[in-house]
Amino acid sequence: MRVGSVETHVIRDGEFWSDGGGVFGLVPRVLWEKFIQADSLNRVPMALNCLLIVSEGLRILVDTGYGDKLSPKRSEQLALNRGGGIVAGLAKHGLEPEDIDIVINTHLHSDHCGGNSKWCDGILKPTFPNATYWVQRMEWAAALFPNERTRATYLSENFSPVEEQLRLLDGDTRLTSEVRCVVTRGHTQAHQSVIIESQGQYAIYMGEVAPLTINLERLAWIAAFDVEPLESLETRRRVRDWVRDHQATLFFNHDARCSVGRLCYEDECYHVEPLVLD
Repeated sequence: MRVGSVETHVIRDGEFWSDGGGVFGLVPRVLWEKFIQADSLNRVPMALNCLLIVSEGLRILVDTGYGDKLSPKRSEQLALNRGGGIVAGLAKHGLEPEDIDIVINTHLHSDHCGGNSKWCDGILKPTFPNATYWVQRMEWAAALFPNERTRATYLSENFSPVEEQLRLLDGDTRLTSEVRCVVTRGHTQAHQSVIIESQGQYAIYMGEVAPLTINLERLAWIAAFDVEPLESLETRRRVRDWVRDHQATLFFNHDARCSVGRLCYEDECYHVEPLVLD
């Protein structure tokens, strides 16, 4: 789909299953299971929706999913089904990994940057050899020096191989006149989302600000994975107000049923209407 003159494509790196308690935090299962059904292990389906943006001649990839480096045991734990994965998804649009100019990582948790790197003859190398990888400086520091709570998801094999191609950002940063990164704190201290503005049209790749549609519909439904839950709440409120005021298209990174949608407000309630992509 197009946002003004900007071309966008959702590129799915697959789907996995995550613990419902982690996804919905303090929300009781009796409430969230009305929205999504869990399996026998209390897991709910989560998509790995990345976003390809073409703006002013630049091919920009937002997030890279889990990639193909997980062990068979870890893949089984996640019930990970990658299908063809992100590289095959790009190929459907006539692109090879070498064609990507910029990779934006919203943050460096393994389900968002695992595809940054790949094994080549026993050596870890960047999956996108000609790209610059854009990461917030504070997020990079958090990944390099994880604590007991975060070390299980900040895995150096996902980001260390791209260090020579790294661009560290200090806050909100513009890529083109149509695309910019904005810090959306809460899930991590320096999580960033991506905003598109072109010809009077607007869109936002939410990242973990609102990984599922329900997170915009009910602000207090905050994942246990968020390191700053109260910051998440206020960030989500500000983002929702901006989306409403600009009638922005929404790209959801983890919603398996709605990768793209529009925010509607009726009868004093918010709901997200899925958009059907060509």
